[in-house]
Amino acid sequence: MSTTTTTNNNNNRVYEKEASCLVIPPPNGKKPKAIIKFLGGAFIGAVPLLTYGHLIELLAKEGFLVISVPYNVTFDHEQAAKQVFQRFHACLDSLLASGLPEANLSAEEIGDLPFYSVGHSNGALLQLLTGSYFEEKLPKANVIISFNNRPATEAVPYFEQVGPLVRQMMPFVEASPVYSMARTVSGDAWKVLVDAAGMVINDEEALNSLNKFVDQLPSVLNQVTEGISEFRPTPSENRDCFKSSYNVPHTLLVKFNFDTIDETDNVEEILKPRVESIRGTIEKVQLNGTHITPCIQEPVWQAGYVYTPADAVAQALKTLSLNDTRVLARTITDWFKRFED
Repeated sequence: MSTTTTTNNNNNRVYEKEASCLVIPPPNGKKPKAIIKFLGGAFIGAVPLLTYGHLIELLAKEGFLVISVPYNVTFDHEQAAKQVFQRFHACLDSLLASGLPEANLSAEEIGDLPFYSVGHSNGALLQLLTGSYFEEKLPKANVIISFNNRPATEAVPYFEQVGPLVRQMMPFVEASPVYSMARTVSGDAWKVLVDAAGMVINDEEALNSLNKFVDQLPSVLNQVTEGISEFRPTPSENRDCFKSSYNVPHTLLVKFNFDTIDETDNVEEILKPRVESIRGTIEKVQLNGTHITPCIQEPVWQAGYVYTPADAVAQALKTLSLNDTRVLARTITDWFKRFED
């Protein structure tokens, strides 16, 4: 099993890469109290350090060993859920065999840890599907953030019109040198492009993640050109699956007060009878924030930066958003602590 150690130059944190997953241990040699399997949203879940880095760090600082699992964006959610299950357990099996030496964690110590799951947006859907497709190797508890599972025509505006257009344009897109460049561009090239847009990246893992992000695009476009017009299974079929097969005993549903695409209330009605039938628990909380609150990142102010009144306003707004993310992280970790032995 391939293992790579990566240092984030922004905070000198060491991340471990196991079986394509990103492993983030608690800082400063702190021993973890549990494992969190983390799934981000569609596309952005492939770049966790850029899109969920702050939330993941907050979870790790609370004493959790976070394993962020990448997955390929696809219209086939069943395939994606099973891919996530396989990748996570391949990573966990590797850790159980060799430990995590860089964090001074032995295989035995990791083997004694309980395991929980956190999913946001499309990652929330995949966590529920994983908990329904399998009966073993499931988390003790699930945190489902900003759940939504709309039909493709609602999830992707104007999809019915865009699909045929993409099919017509795809031969020209594939022939374009820009398309070819995007698929073969190096990490250094991405760094130049991103830096030019005003974003500073000094992190090899983040640059690699950008390449993964672009690698997903051809597959999605190809599915559209093949005439795929709806997610598989359909949202209705997923609801039926949850009703009859969901097996995670404890679930916390998290919604935000400014999230127009959230479907948490609907999934609560679907899950509640099933969870009660397996003698589990299900709870729901509403927090301040939006659909992208889990993705808010800490701003990096560069030396010599000219600080204007407009920057002061922007920083104040960012501080409010960061506080919402901190409240989310504390809500998650406090809830998990209730299941500690």
